[in-house]
Amino acid sequence: MSEARHVRARFSRAAHRYDDVADFQRQMGERLLATLPHGLPSGWMLDGGCGTGHGLGLLRRHWPDAEVLALDFAYPMVARATANSRLCADLQALPLANASMEGIWSNLAIQWCNPDAVAREMARVLKPGGWLAASTLGPETFRELRQAFATVDRYRHTIPFPDPDHVASAFRRVGFIDVQLRRETLVLHYPDMVSLLSAVRDLGASRVTGGGRRPGLMGKAAWRRFVSAYELMAESSGLPLSYDTLCINATLGMGL
Repeated sequence: MSEARHVRARFSRAAHRYDDVADFQRQMGERLLATLPHGLPSGWMLDGGCGTGHGLGLLRRHWPDAEVLALDFAYPMVARATANSRLCADLQALPLANASMEGIWSNLAIQWCNPDAVAREMARVLKPGGWLAASTLGPETFRELRQAFATVDRYRHTIPFPDPDHVASAFRRVGFIDVQLRRETLVLHYPDMVSLLSAVRDLGASRVTGGGRRPGLMGKAAWRRFVSAYELMAESSGLPLSYDTLCINATLGMGL
């Protein structure tokens, strides 16, 4: 099973409690909303990777009269979204007509996609001159986890995230212009390892497939070394965990 399918399965299982643990996602939604300039056209908008629908409220706040299509690849997630128009589908294969959307909003979803595939689909369904606002994660996300695991073994324990330049180039290649990247490290603190690892799991980033993953379970001694190494990084606010956040704003070019 691919990493994307593992993420979909994990989100599907977590849908009933997702709103209780999605603090980071909500913070990123507010940050992404703050990047949107006033005066953007409304009309039909796509909330790509809507989860349980937090972004819908943000979009309605910004555009009270807009028609928003809520889309997620995990059916139990989109089923909980309070939208008139909902669709369970993959951002990399959108079942939408060409040039059918005025704008696309996507909060913490495209990191699970191939950058070239998702950029191509977004460009296809946007109208010329349409806008894109997306947040995602960069390669420095969870650096503390990698440091602590490196004291135990050399396997991958979290899903890798793409380089920001690669993501920006993918959107430029398919016709997006004025591509702007805002990169910021957000450090959250957790009271203990259980809550920290739960946050990583609920984000969908803990299930690693393919080459480089650890064969089998970690033993008790290795687990204790990992926890001890992580606890050495503890701060007064708790155990730190870094998120390498990216906000992307772009406009689809008018073409020839």
